[in-house]
Amino acid sequence: MARPRSEDKRNAILEAATEIVAEQGVSAPTAKIAKRAGVAEGSLFTYFENKDVLLNQLYLALKDDLRHAMLDGFPAAERIAVQARHVWNGYIDWGVANPLKRKAMSQLTVSDRISPQSREAGMAGFSRVNAMLQESLTGGVLKDQPPSFAGAIMSSLAETTMEFIIREPAMAERYRDAGFDALWAAFTKH
Repeated sequence: MARPRSEDKRNAILEAATEIVAEQGVSAPTAKIAKRAGVAEGSLFTYFENKDVLLNQLYLALKDDLRHAMLDGFPAAERIAVQARHVWNGYIDWGVANPLKRKAMSQLTVSDRISPQSREAGMAGFSRVNAMLQESLTGGVLKDQPPSFAGAIMSSLAETTMEFIIREPAMAERYRDAGFDALWAAFTKH
């Protein structure tokens, strides 16, 4: 009879995978992930059938964590600019507070080991953000571009903003506001 799975062990494996993927990329061996998690490599495969399953579950866990950061307390009744700033601030704060998660997410996002189903499931939780992006693209230089392009611009501006905040924490509010202002101008100014 198999032992029951522990949520604590599963979470320890995902946390270790976050660290190892951030440090070494998706090609890092599962033995390193298991060692960092404090479990035997065979135990890792009790929780995740194979490495691709582990990477896909990690991708989904990170997407969910980011979604919560961006959408918790979402001001649905406010103007679109207030909603957009809320999402932006959540994204920036998450990335600055979680550099390893952010780096692991970057690695996983470009990996061909993440299945189309996982990518779709990961994006499904961001429907409110995508709707907000669509609504805010009423003017500005991005108005005739696909929403995915606008999202990529947002991500690029966010990455730059996070890097500057990490380098100069005393300027965090200034950089966060300036990044949002640049994004908002691209989205809405004629």
